[in-house]
Parts: sequence; C-alpha cells; structure tokens
Amino acid sequence: MKNSISIALAQHDSLVGGLQGNAEKILQWVKRARDEFGADIILFPELNLTGYPPEDLLLRHGFIEDTRKVLDELTGKIHGITAIIGCPILESSSLYNSAVVIKDGVQVSRYHKQNLPNYSVFDEKRYFVAGDSPCIVETEAGKIGISICEDVWQDGPVEQAVQAGAELILNLNASPFHIDKRDERFDAVSRQARQNSIPIAYVNMVGGQDELVFDGGSFVVDQHGARQMHAPVFEESLSLVEFTNTGDGLRPVASVMPADLPLNESVYRALVLGVRDYVTKNGFKGAVIGLSGGIDSALTLAVACDALGAENVEAVLMPSRYTQSMSIEDAIEQAENLGVHHRIIPIEKMFTAFLDGLQETFASAPVDTTEENIQARCRGIILMAISNKQGRIVLTTGNKSEMAVGYATLYGDMAGGYAVIKDVPKMLVYELANWRNQQQQVIPQRVIDRPPSAELADDQKDEDSLPPYEILDVILELYIEKNIGLEEIVANGFDRDTVRKVIRLVDLNEYKRKQAAPGVRITKRAFGRDRRYPITSGYMHHVLSNDKP
Repeated sequence: MKNSISIALAQHDSLVGGLQGNAEKILQWVKRARDEFGADIILFPELNLTGYPPEDLLLRHGFIEDTRKVLDELTGKIHGITAIIGCPILESSSLYNSAVVIKDGVQVSRYHKQNLPNYSVFDEKRYFVAGDSPCIVETEAGKIGISICEDVWQDGPVEQAVQAGAELILNLNASPFHIDKRDERFDAVSRQARQNSIPIAYVNMVGGQDELVFDGGSFVVDQHGARQMHAPVFEESLSLVEFTNTGDGLRPVASVMPADLPLNESVYRALVLGVRDYVTKNGFKGAVIGLSGGIDSALTLAVACDALGAENVEAVLMPSRYTQSMSIEDAIEQAENLGVHHRIIPIEKMFTAFLDGLQETFASAPVDTTEENIQARCRGIILMAISNKQGRIVLTTGNKSEMAVGYATLYGDMAGGYAVIKDVPKMLVYELANWRNQQQQVIPQRVIDRPPSAELADDQKDEDSLPPYEILDVILELYIEKNIGLEEIVANGFDRDTVRKVIRLVDLNEYKRKQAAPGVRITKRAFGRDRRYPITSGYMHHVLSNDKP
C-alpha cells in the first residue's frame, strides 16, 4: 500500500451544452494534472461535461445521447490517471446527476447524486432521479467515497460512505455565488467532516451562466473540519492536494492559502465574471452602454471595461433638455479615464418628434410620467440600433432598488440584453463604486457625491418619488430577501405609510421585472430564478386593505 495519494482539484469554466469543447478542456486538464503535477486523481465539478445548469436540454433525448457519445469518446483518451467527471447518466430509463470514475480508458464506477436540491435557483427534481447508494473507489493509499454538491449539505450520504469504508470524501460541486456563500459552504462541509471524522475535498465550478456566477474557491477540510487548503476565487485553477495514510485514515497535507476576499471585492469580481462570460459565450462583439453621468451607469461602465476591455465597450451620451451640464462633463471624464470610445447623440429632435406626433392625442391631458418615459424610450431605441449595427450587446444600468419598486421604464432604460447590476441594491452600488476607485480613480467623485436623479424633468431627484435609499434598501431586504411582512417591518421601526408604499410598488411592478433582461445574481433572493411571484394576484390588495394601523 502507498502511504500517500495526490489529488488535483480542477475548477474550470464549462459552456452549457458545449459538449465537445467541454470534453476537449477536460482532456487538457487531465493531461496537465498527470504530466505537470504528477497527480493520481483529478476531480472535476458537478456536471462539468454538460455545463451547469443544463436545464431543459436534459429533457431532449438527443442531448442525453450526444452526451453519452462524447463521454465514451473522452473515456478512451484518459490514461495514466484517474479522472472523476460530472455528467448526466441514463440508466434503466432513469436520468441521474452522476460522477463517473474513469481509469485507463474504462469507466470503472459511477455515483448518482442522492440529495437533489429543489429550492432557490435549483430545479433538479424536474430532471433527475435520486440515487441511493454510496460509491467507494479503491486506491493504493486507501478507500475514497464520492458525493455531489447537496450530498454534503444534508445528513446521510457522507455517513453512508464512511460506513462503506471511505477514508476521504471527494465532492463535486456547481455551487453559485451569492454574498456570504463561501462561509455557508465551509460551515456545511466542516460540519459533515466533524460529524463523520473524515476529510472532505470540495471542488467547485467557476464561470458565468446566464444569471448565475460560479466562484470556484475549491477547498479541503481535515477530519476535524479545519480548512487545510483553498483555491483562488473567480478564476480557473488546478490545485494539487496531497493526502497521507497515517494508519488512521487519509489526512490532507496543509498548503499555503490565499486570503479571503472582502465583500465588496467579491461582489465586484462576480459582476465582472458574469458579464465577461455572458457576452463572450453568446458571441457578442462587445458592449454598448448609455452613460448618463449618474452612479449606476458609471459602475456598469467600469464593470464592462474590466470584463471585456475598454476597446470592446462603447459609451453613448444621450442628453435631453433636462440633462445638466455636469452630467455630460462627468460622463465624458469617466469615458476618458477608462479609455472608452464615446459619442454624444442628443435626443431632443426625437423627443420633439414624438411629442408632435402625439400632440392631438395628448391635447387634453396634463404632462406626467408619460413624457418622461418617452425620453427613456428614445434612448432605448438609439442603443438598440447601435447594438444591431455593431453586433454589440446593450448592457442596462438599473439597480435592484429601482427594479424592485418599478423605478424604470419598459422599452426605455430597461431595453437591453444583460442587466449588470439588477441584483445590486443602490447603497451597495455606492460601495462598489468607491471600492473600484480605490483601485484606480475612474469614476469622477462628483458622480458618487451628487444626489441621484433620472433627469427626466426639471430639478428631478429620485427621492421625489422614493424614500431615501438608506431606508428603502433595508425595507426591500426585509420584504424581498427575508420574506418579512408589513407588520414585522413596521415593528422594526419603519414608518407604516412608507412600508405600505414600498410593498405596493414591489408587488405592482412584477410585470416589469418579468420583461427585464437577465443579470448577475449576487444575493440569495434575486429577481428571476429566485423570486417567482405571480403578475396577476389579489394578495397585495388583501394585505393592504386589511392593514389596521
């Protein structure tokens, strides 16, 4: 028996449905782990052959059959190392979320995931049947058990593997990022390690897939739950971990670990990765952004440049009769700071043409938000026209606070292909802008300091229509993130009328959010995959009409 075994943790970026490309990348990493690292085993993330989540591709028989063929071809090319790959497996008319163990051109064993998550962004019970048996891989250094993602969050599978003789657990993951997720992962895995007195190696996917961002950060804990190694975050990496057989089981050799990222840097890097993968994986030539001189578009432009390179981003300034000169000055300054090509296209002629065309229709009606929305829609038309001509995606600039209460215009500032900060509350927007400026001053300070305004009317301020963002964001977090109702929110010290107004706006504007572009998810309760509310509902009326202050 050998007294040690080396395992390479391969956190890499897969393209959902890109079977051949994913297989080629897997083979490259296999060769690198074998030839450069001298690894005995290479461990890949969950469903890395198909990419995660493959969603309703899994309902297509052709997709499952093509996956099988690609897996069989890949299997024949793997020699001199044991590879553990994630992919769907069809057995006896049942589809499983599986890990396949490949050695010397042969699939020697398979493990089927037992705990299928069906909450938050996960819908695995829609596609998969749960497994019920452990998988033990015999090595010269000891016995290794395999599990997949949720299997280490719930009791059962790890204990089952230990009872079958496992001395080490290898866990494949596609665990998406949200704020504080890394601590949650570590706590869950550490608990299982302590409960079962067994070390666990946790490998996680990295990359962006539509709204989801996978942050990597693979790690290893010992039998006491203490972290002995962790990989970089938000980037692909191959990390080698040595396990020694002490006579009392396999034990990890501690390695140098990078410092954990502070919250604002983690969120910013998640946004950058999400934008980069969405734009490049979907084949766009770059991005175009409406740059207003406000904080939201300023942060969006900074993220886009960091994700795609300034040479692949264009900023368009679209001033109206209500745009202040400082807005134009600040927008130009930021574009020049970042080295972004910018152009100025005033909307006055277009706006006037619409008003002239609607003059008879609007003759007896007072000026209201209709005219404001026309301005926003003029800008949406311009940006989409440039997008069509150049093959660049329009990145929208609305934040989560605005999207929550409907402070956005359908087919106007909501028009676009990807919403970079749609899950970022307004106060966090300011924090991220300040963090980015600490790295390099790219956003003019006046943009951060001045009161936010849509500039669609004279002397307009956001707080003319909304509570101060310091208050609004907390109410929204309680109502959306934590599912707390009116009475509890008021009991937290908030004005009843303000809370009623916010709740009403959130529920009334579900129809807008259903039509919004996808965007990077950075919280536990993002609009879209996480929070799925009916558009047509009488419950909000029921709650507010029965409110007895």
